[in-house]
Amino acid sequence: METTTSYKPLGQDTASAVDQAADTANSAIRSTQNVANSAFDRLSDKVDSARDQAVPLINRLSSQAEAVARKSADAVRETSAQLRDKAMKAQETTVGYIKDEPVKAMLIAAAIGAALMALVSLASRLSRD
Repeated sequence: METTTSYKPLGQDTASAVDQAADTANSAIRSTQNVANSAFDRLSDKVDSARDQAVPLINRLSSQAEAVARKSADAVRETSAQLRDKAMKAQETTVGYIKDEPVKAMLIAAAIGAALMALVSLASRLSRD
């Protein structure tokens, strides 16, 4: 039985092994780059999708906030107008009472003034003690 053995020089086997290792490494790097690119593409798609969903929600919330602000401003204006009307009616009623009953109005004003002076005097005495 004859076997043919071919011997290659040691340098050729080593160079061939190094070339094969380099090719394998390059293939692994390309594969890793492809996986990373794919992952980044999926992440980018998810970010775009989230942004697309968030924009209408933000717009809707903004519109609702504007509506609440408008309603609040309208309510403040309405309440202010009502208070102004009530103050005008109270003023008219007071002026009318003074015109109709001037003596009573002066006596009431004097009594209120005296009561206020008594309270101020009492408060100042208490604060000194």
